[in-house]
Amino acid sequence: MTFSCTLICALRVNRYLRKCFFPKHRDLDFAGVLNPLDSPHHLRIDDDAEYREGVVVDRPSKPGKGSFVNCGLRKEVQIDKQLQAGLRVTVRLHKMENSESKVLKGSVIAPDVPRMESGLYWGYTVRLASCLSSVFTECPFEDGYDLTIGTSERGSDIDSTILPTFRHMLIVFGGLQGLEASVDADPNLNLTDPCVLFHHYLNTCPGQGSRIIRTEEAILITLSILRPKIDKALKS
Repeated sequence: MTFSCTLICALRVNRYLRKCFFPKHRDLDFAGVLNPLDSPHHLRIDDDAEYREGVVVDRPSKPGKGSFVNCGLRKEVQIDKQLQAGLRVTVRLHKMENSESKVLKGSVIAPDVPRMESGLYWGYTVRLASCLSSVFTECPFEDGYDLTIGTSERGSDIDSTILPTFRHMLIVFGGLQGLEASVDADPNLNLTDPCVLFHHYLNTCPGQGSRIIRTEEAILITLSILRPKIDKALKS
């Protein structure tokens, strides 16, 4: 699980930042051959964008001036605050008034600003849960998940399922032995049937014709078939 978590976290980070936050490790020996996400925040050096991810560099600045940030550009960006070197930040770039300037200017913003203000997908966060019950009890949202979906070949047929309006959805995938194995291994759960944990317990690949569907395959299949149902629920 830690191995998968490390890979997923590394993929989320821009390539020009990975060496700063993910030192050489055997878990990442072949991370470079994985398909890149190419998300909106994975910008190339010459891409013109209002927002960028960066890391505060160890470079002195004049009193009253902000720190310098490597945002994957040809020039460093001087931000509006003094921050500790090595800190990862989201930066809003200011329009250049002088193209001959040695540095660019920008301001530090909250990581969710690109999504909230401009509607940009700005990556994901990773939360490592110690057991299945912790997925629910350690939910980062104050009101919890108002729509939970468990996936299993023993679930109901997804084709006839209609999703209600929701704010925070949780979709749970089991391993090779299914969610039943996760329930059995959880010391906090005193039950045998995982379906009681979810609002919907769905078979997202009816008539699969294969004894086992790998988790990485199940994720793509499930998200593809759920997308129109999610869109309809959010518009209702």
